[in-house]
Amino acid sequence: MNVHATPRPAIAARRFTLATDLDGTFLGGTDKDRARLYGWIEENRDSIGLIFVTGRDPEFIMQMCRERGLPWPEYVVGDVGTTIAEVLPDGSIAPIVPLEDDIARRWDDKGAAVRAALDGHPGLQLQPTPFRYRVSYDLTPTSYDATAEARVEALGLDWLISDNRFFDVLPAGVSKGPSIRRLVEHLGIAPERVLCAGDTLNDLSMLASGLPAVAVGNSEPLLTHQLEGIETVYHARAHGAAGILEAIAALELHTIPQEA
Repeated sequence: MNVHATPRPAIAARRFTLATDLDGTFLGGTDKDRARLYGWIEENRDSIGLIFVTGRDPEFIMQMCRERGLPWPEYVVGDVGTTIAEVLPDGSIAPIVPLEDDIARRWDDKGAAVRAALDGHPGLQLQPTPFRYRVSYDLTPTSYDATAEARVEALGLDWLISDNRFFDVLPAGVSKGPSIRRLVEHLGIAPERVLCAGDTLNDLSMLASGLPAVAVGNSEPLLTHQLEGIETVYHARAHGAAGILEAIAALELHTIPQEA
């Protein structure tokens, strides 16, 4: 299977690149909204680049594309920014080593130390999926003990709570925002031709990164509050996929077809 069925210009040469979160954002909205966005992207692959920026691991992302018919991205920033990879023609991914070397150095193989420090911690349940440069937990708000945050900081690492359901331990200074900025620079994409899209607090660093951004209409209230006053952020009224299209039109990043 060749997921990039036709030759395309280099992503830096295209008119516009969408860098989008998945859950609640690219996957959000109605079936009609998603079909409109996905169809528009597929019809304009010569002028639209696509990067998924998500907390999901890359294999899950590729499985979603294979099974749910999502447009295939050219690049993935996965694992809350700790994976930066190219999507190959056969649907596999290839980490971009020069960009991941710094992430690995900052992580310093501390996974075992994190799991030991948070073993049995109230309100945190270790997720079974092994990740290379992060440790992730399901969070129960009613029993969560915030001393977990100080334990993580004592290890020289960062923590992130998103959607009041997930607790991620990350290398210091690594999250979606810094990673998408580094990928955009690495690929030579003009920053003003990128749109970052998200809906939860783990998208905060990406939406506040200085790149053009949209918080879709169904965004977490805490995210919306923290983005107030940031001029590069567009606050969409429409939810999910429709919110992305709304922002592209409002910011005049590409020509959007009229809704049927």
